[in-house]
Amino acid sequence: MPAFDFADLFRRTPDDDGPDLLAIDGTDRFILDEAPHVHGDALRQPGAVAIVDDQRGVLTIGVIAVHGATNVRVVQDSLVSQRALQANAGTFGHRGFHHPDSLEDAFRDARLVLLRLTKSLDRLDEIARAVARFAAPDVVLLCGGRTKFMTLSQNDVLRRSFGEVVASRGRAKSRLLVAQDPLTAAANRAAITAPWPRVVHNDELGMSIAAHGGVFAGSSLDMGTRVLLDAMDDAVPTARVAVDLGCGNGVIATAIARRRPGIRVVATDVSNVAVASTRATADRNGVGDRVTTVRSDAGDELDEGSAQLVLCNPPFHADTTVSTDAAEAMFRNAATILQSGGELWCVWNSHLRYRPVLEKVVGPTRQVVRTDKFTVTASRRA
Repeated sequence: MPAFDFADLFRRTPDDDGPDLLAIDGTDRFILDEAPHVHGDALRQPGAVAIVDDQRGVLTIGVIAVHGATNVRVVQDSLVSQRALQANAGTFGHRGFHHPDSLEDAFRDARLVLLRLTKSLDRLDEIARAVARFAAPDVVLLCGGRTKFMTLSQNDVLRRSFGEVVASRGRAKSRLLVAQDPLTAAANRAAITAPWPRVVHNDELGMSIAAHGGVFAGSSLDMGTRVLLDAMDDAVPTARVAVDLGCGNGVIATAIARRRPGIRVVATDVSNVAVASTRATADRNGVGDRVTTVRSDAGDELDEGSAQLVLCNPPFHADTTVSTDAAEAMFRNAATILQSGGELWCVWNSHLRYRPVLEKVVGPTRQVVRTDKFTVTASRRA
């Protein structure tokens, strides 16, 4: 089958010479070109294809438009990616996909799974175990990534769940891993039974931390979070509602709920695994009835003026890219979420110099704590 010219699919009209609406990189092209060769029969069977962590909708729209796949199941951790897929599918007039509620529903009897690799080995492990456990015996898991970010450890992770793992040659600075022969025999059942979420008891906090694969800090206590936890008892003691903005594994949300029996906590994150991890952490520590989890992009779906306190340990990486965009979006939304007189308590790597931004978008900002690496500030909403 000849390589498909994606420009024909993604321009606004056949005569449009402007930039493509949807950026396509070499990894997406490589995965879509190879999919028919590794398991062409699955592409022709309704409901046999699943796609994981499609960044902008290229893989999903591609298998539908180019290869004729139907009833495609899509697993996207990032809400931003999920929204991008929905928007691009509408733009190009392609449907025929849905987002299942669980990994079991996503992979049950699937025969071809296309996965865009992230930097998280734990994310790969949780997905690979679920595919091996729930998919059809002849399933092929086709993984693609940028060569400079790939490691032999990814092959090792896949071999925990699959009997055969083969790496492709490089193409366009990308490489593929092809995994098949899931370890479903009784002797191997323990190997693929998902250990997710992983739960670790932290003696320092007296708290169990639950984490799904790929969540920030896993089931450990992040150093910046520790600094914020040490300081936050003084954060708006009269607050009735607190928001954990970018909740990750749920340590901050759970800790403040345990320390303040009368407070209600809203924990939000753009990541589906973060929201699930926070839910599990709160439940395991007996505060699940006072912690509400919401999947949103930097808190963009929370009500205006709905909280007196926002707590935040913002990211400064987007997968493999250093970026402060997410943090600045969190600060802007925190200003909207806070009532007048409420405060944003934020911990950040001191070299990032967030204070001028906080002053501008939230309000008067004071330093609460400064260590060798981290700064905690309190910004008051006017």
